[in-house]
Amino acid sequence: MSGTLNKVMLIGHLGDEVKMHYFDDKNCVGRFPLATNETYTNKTTNERVTNTEWHNIVVRNKAAEICEKYLTKGDKVYIEGRIKTRKWTDDKGMERYSTEIQCTDFTFLTNKSEQQQGQSPADKQPSQPQQSAQNNAATEEDDDLPF
Repeated sequence: MSGTLNKVMLIGHLGDEVKMHYFDDKNCVGRFPLATNETYTNKTTNERVTNTEWHNIVVRNKAAEICEKYLTKGDKVYIEGRIKTRKWTDDKGMERYSTEIQCTDFTFLTNKSEQQQGQSPADKQPSQPQQSAQNNAATEEDDDLPF
């Protein structure tokens, strides 16, 4: 095989809100940490051990705006992208490195009912009329069909 591949697939939980940075030419970048866990049983102590790995996720433009709007800390998300290492010089003149996941695709895995469980019943009520309005609209559309 003569080609190379740089592909990452992660399923994890957001460690913080999406932080946005806007540029003059209407482009933007969103950044957030993603936690993935590995759990195993220590054979010597028979104790359950969980290791958390943190990943720096970078999304761009429209995808970044969607992530900012719909993702909150703790949400579960599938991220697909590629690894990129950046190099820069800090204030003290030392070379620094940062490894990031440049996101090319994502899927939200936390559904809305899970998100709303933390809300009070008063907060949930406005969403119910919207759902029934959508159901009524779907029924009316069905009536207009010629078959």
